[in-house]
Amino acid sequence: MNDTSDEIAEMMRERLMALSGAERMELASSMFDAAREMVLASFPEGLSETEIKIRLCERLYGDEVNQRGFAEYLRAREKAGSSQ
Repeated sequence: MNDTSDEIAEMMRERLMALSGAERMELASSMFDAAREMVLASFPEGLSETEIKIRLCERLYGDEVNQRGFAEYLRAREKAGSSQ
């Protein structure tokens, strides 16, 4: 869905392209951080750090990441860390 008029979209594109590469990177990074905080705020309390990472990956990256493999990797790291 796109509810932005072509005129406004072009104006926004021009404004973004007027920024330096560093400014655009800083803007993108702050937008990602805000999205991450919103996702984290939606999680129930009491999750382990591993479970938070698994859920965050699922929500932010979806099918772009092998979710099962990522979860297995994190759980194996967690298990290895607790046995040391």
